[in-house]
Amino acid sequence: MRPVYIIDGSRTPFLKARGGPGPFTPVDLAVQCGRPLLERQPFAPDAFDQVILGCVNVIADEMNPARIAALRLGMGEGMTAFTVQINCGSGMQSADTAFHYIREGVSDLILAGGTEALSYSPLVFPQQGVKWFAKLAAAKTAYAKALQVLRVRPGFFKPVIGLERGLTDPIVELNMGQTAEVLAYLFHISRAEADAYAVQSNLRLSRAQEKGWLADEVEPAFARDGKFYDRDDGVRPDSTIEKLGQLKPVFECPWGKVTAGNSSQITDGASWMILASEEACKKHGLTPKAVIIDSQWSALDPSIMGLGPVLCSTKLLQRHRLGLEDIELWEINEAFAAQVLACLAAWEDDKFCRDVLGLDGPFGTIDRERLNIDGGAISLGHPVGTSGNRIALHLVNAMRRLGKKRGIATECIGGGQGGAMLIETA
Repeated sequence: MRPVYIIDGSRTPFLKARGGPGPFTPVDLAVQCGRPLLERQPFAPDAFDQVILGCVNVIADEMNPARIAALRLGMGEGMTAFTVQINCGSGMQSADTAFHYIREGVSDLILAGGTEALSYSPLVFPQQGVKWFAKLAAAKTAYAKALQVLRVRPGFFKPVIGLERGLTDPIVELNMGQTAEVLAYLFHISRAEADAYAVQSNLRLSRAQEKGWLADEVEPAFARDGKFYDRDDGVRPDSTIEKLGQLKPVFECPWGKVTAGNSSQITDGASWMILASEEACKKHGLTPKAVIIDSQWSALDPSIMGLGPVLCSTKLLQRHRLGLEDIELWEINEAFAAQVLACLAAWEDDKFCRDVLGLDGPFGTIDRERLNIDGGAISLGHPVGTSGNRIALHLVNAMRRLGKKRGIATECIGGGQGGAMLIETA
């Protein structure tokens, strides 16, 4: 199989949703970070073979955002582009799909990314209201319409938050926060441990911002009203265990471990990576930053979806005869602090590793100094369709900054799945 290189990438600042539609739609976000990325390349935007973009919360005005973004980025009318959706893994799925196209010789140069504007999640009518409107529209006579009007109830017009329904698994009827509570119970993750992890995430992101470590990754975004955004705005550098300890559990009161402070934030953001074959690198004079070695997707019970990274990463490591200690940097998407801690605990748990992973004993321990070294979704947010792309992009940049060779980007996926990507610096 042909090697697949990561050439370059960029993302927008991640902007916390604040009760209404944010300054950018999903396509706006993709264009904001895509334009400077394409402008600095030594080839024309129409040199790409195709565009692949992950997006979960596609809005009605932007069906197939990949195609709309490609056109707005000046990539030409002949540019094929499609959108992928696998919940939290969508941004990584776009890169993985591109990886396979290039590795197998179908394409040579692909723009792969993820975008999400959770602040644009729609308000929808309850089903009773939808049925009432349908019957009203179907009424043929004025009398029939009048009768239907008399059947109206105030509750028919009470909106349902689409995001709330989208983050609830219809099979096990648990929302994502409740699945994290299940993991906290199974692996004895305490509230104090979850809060301590959240504090660390905020402090690490704040340090990365102040040190300028994200400068090569984050492109400033300019809203239509002229407002300027140049950094992830959800970070809480003054976060402490004492402050987080005052927050009430969101999903399982009063004894739950998951709070607004130790969960990922509802956020808008986009990310792109340019993937290329060796032939494309030679043709355009490109210098690779990293090479994608392999990827793995796994599935499990949706009620414990947060353990997805354990399953897929273990299979990936076993295939390459590697252990946890062989990975120099890890990016595990921080859906919830309890969820990340449960993954770490699972790898150390003898019974879990034997019964679920089929191992002879505990798989090992991940050094916390190698994990999410510049913070994660708890501090910067989790725009669902984007996060998988962001963690892969940041893993590359962090490894290059620190002189590291091998890393894994992995995430849990709503619905009971997980994705992992093994990357080495070039």
